[in-house]
Amino acid sequence: MPTPPPGADDGWCRSTLFLKSNSETMDSDGPKTVALTVSTDAWLDLLDESDEPPDALSFWVERVVRATLRAATDVAWLRRGEVSLVLADDEEIRRLNAAYRQKDRATNVLSFPGLDLVEGDAEGAEPPGIAALGDVVISHSRLRVEAGELGKAPLDHFAHLLVHGTLHLLGYDHDIDDSAETMEALEAEILRMLDFAAPYEPVADADGECAALSAIS
Repeated sequence: MPTPPPGADDGWCRSTLFLKSNSETMDSDGPKTVALTVSTDAWLDLLDESDEPPDALSFWVERVVRATLRAATDVAWLRRGEVSLVLADDEEIRRLNAAYRQKDRATNVLSFPGLDLVEGDAEGAEPPGIAALGDVVISHSRLRVEAGELGKAPLDHFAHLLVHGTLHLLGYDHDIDDSAETMEALEAEILRMLDFAAPYEPVADADGECAALSAIS
């Protein structure tokens, strides 16, 4: 069972384990970037989508993940890689958080990289077929709560969590200041290109000082 690196705090949301999920890639005329599993119907309401399969939702997450891969790596086979996305509830993400991070609480997003990468760079040879980049799990309940706390539209916060989680699969991290600055700048640029709200807005705290507003854990 993987454990957080020494000195990691609650901001650590990566694991070296590739979580094997039961997600299925939906039918299409070409390869899909995202293998999508929707674990709770609440996610379908986020895009006012109630059909099965959730075509609007799958199109939306494909757009965000494809843009993230294009912006975050120059390696062609990584750009063609597949991300397994599980849209979960608090109960499911809490179970995963406890099992793989030893933190018995719900969180907003978890990433389980399938490859050993460093900021979009791969030292190893290209694997055969489509590269499995890993899994991203996002909690609908935490997303809704945090969007309200941040005064953001739920879709804007969803996009931020999805970009953030995908960047972790590519080896981006925020445990070190320089790495955090690189990752946050990339998140902001990707979301700007996709016309979503800025992820880290300066706000005035109780003392009138400016602080970065973020709910990524």
